[in-house]
Amino acid sequence: MLLNKNDVILFQGDSITDAGRNREKLQGHDYEALGRGYALYTASLLLARRADLNLTITNRGISGNKVWQLAERWQGDCLQLKPALVSILIGVNDTWHGQKNPADLVTLERYEKVYRQLLKDTQAGLPGVKLVLCEPFVLRCGAVTDKWFPEIDQRRAIVKQLAGDFGTVFVPFQAAFDQALSLQPRKEYWLPDGVHPSIAGHALMTETWLKSVMDNG
Repeated sequence: MLLNKNDVILFQGDSITDAGRNREKLQGHDYEALGRGYALYTASLLLARRADLNLTITNRGISGNKVWQLAERWQGDCLQLKPALVSILIGVNDTWHGQKNPADLVTLERYEKVYRQLLKDTQAGLPGVKLVLCEPFVLRCGAVTDKWFPEIDQRRAIVKQLAGDFGTVFVPFQAAFDQALSLQPRKEYWLPDGVHPSIAGHALMTETWLKSVMDNG
């Protein structure tokens, strides 16, 4: 994917993207603004490899968010920032919170409807924006039990379908973690609680994101 001089790149999502960032510091290329996860690792490599482009990289992920909460803050946390590229990872809480409290479940139908409208609004509000849809992922360990399935698989399928419908880049995070088990089969090595990545997991995400995005077009 072609990046241009002075582009703004935005990472959006839940706690996996948030990764402990300081939400009071909205700008800056450091731990405070970018957190300590894949958004930071990816930003670090982009800033080093494309230092000639004077990129601005921003993280607005918020821990605990589900798709409808992301949509509620989209105007201020995306459209007003006028990014050239928006990377979205959302969906695991839409399933997880429903496992803990059925009232918090975001149905597959609502998930797709809200996500689809968010993408429509983004393309309408930011003509020419590059969109990157990231596959939600889990491994069967920690908090993740058989009860998560097949719903989480269906949620992933929705994201892949949306990527096709909107002509966006699709980042296959689940496939990357599944393949990584051949190198280190202990699932907790990658996702200690089945959901949140270790430092190795975040690094794997960065490798997968860069390969998917930068090798695409």
